[in-house]
Amino acid sequence: MKKIKTAKKFKKLVSAIEAKNYRKPLGFGIARVDRGQLNHNLVLQANYPVINWDENFGSASIFLEALVQSGVKVDFSGSEFVCEVNKSFIKYAYNAFRPFLDEAVGEAHKNVQVINVLKWIKKEVDLGDYRVVFIFEDEAPKSVESVYLKLYALSSGKAKLRSLNLNGAFGVLPNVAWSGREPIELDWLRENEVELKLLGEYPTIDSVDKFPRFLSHIIPADNTRILDSSKVRMGAQLSAGTTVMPGASYVNFNAGTTGAVMVEGRISSSAIVAKGSDVGGGASILGVLSGTNGNPVGIGENTLLGANSVTGIPLGDGCIVDAGIAILEGTKIGIAPNQLEKIREVNPDFIHEKSEDIQFFKGLQLAGMNGIHFRQNSTNGMVMALRSQREVVLNSELH
Repeated sequence: MKKIKTAKKFKKLVSAIEAKNYRKPLGFGIARVDRGQLNHNLVLQANYPVINWDENFGSASIFLEALVQSGVKVDFSGSEFVCEVNKSFIKYAYNAFRPFLDEAVGEAHKNVQVINVLKWIKKEVDLGDYRVVFIFEDEAPKSVESVYLKLYALSSGKAKLRSLNLNGAFGVLPNVAWSGREPIELDWLRENEVELKLLGEYPTIDSVDKFPRFLSHIIPADNTRILDSSKVRMGAQLSAGTTVMPGASYVNFNAGTTGAVMVEGRISSSAIVAKGSDVGGGASILGVLSGTNGNPVGIGENTLLGANSVTGIPLGDGCIVDAGIAILEGTKIGIAPNQLEKIREVNPDFIHEKSEDIQFFKGLQLAGMNGIHFRQNSTNGMVMALRSQREVVLNSELH
């Protein structure tokens, strides 16, 4: 293809491509993959400098047509398509993006930057390490490249938490040793253990896992702080202003925050914490596989989980769980008559019988309600719920 010289001709080319047998992708990008040290066909991880999620369809059409023009038969019938990049692909995309290549690096669209970099490094690298990846439907991922594309979509905030199908991801990703951000095949370590150790070249292994660390792939917002890189897993989502302290803190994949949050406890898979909330030291928000009967837990705004507390139910705005208390779906919680009326003032849909005695509710019956303070009677051990009288406010200088 001849070089496209104007933006108008570029748009005309895109329209012509989309008029063909074309399928708009949900997400796409070009990744550099790390391959196995023993099994070179095994993909250990995928690194995306740019991911596109429900956006930039002009670039998608150029990439798809570049594959076709380079002799690749693109399968539009499946939920995803992964293909190695070749020189013809790069040449076609480069010529198509020509009107935008003269823009300053900071101003040029990042898909254009990707092709521009591939153009000048193609003589020095193995193009088999570069893959163009398309996800057409949000089905269970079938490749390492598509798992990582979805993890990037979550961690970059381009896709909402709990919105993507990651069923079977653990079965797709290989279990590897992580040395810094480099994945190493365990079989390769076993096969070369004697030589590596005798030569003093055995690598420092930081972890063995299927998921890398968040900071190995994602650049967070300026006012987001992560004091220990091992505490946040790739696929987590941290909104600007979030602070993750060291110690007992942890944020799993497909979990995270939707605003400035203090995290000193554990946010398990599929758990979401809203802005202004504080997950105290050692506190745990249970995940879908750890005691919630598969029900994902959300924490509302300006809510406090005291040190070493546990919640297995969703909490609304302005709630407090005192230190050391576990509020689970089946926990029996007593509420005095005067407190019932105060709680109902901020939860008008809360239906209860009138009584002059303390009434007991299961935790699940109070799920998602606002303004509740969960406390434990120190004389009889009873867990009680009261209308919260305390405002939870984070330090603005820290978030």
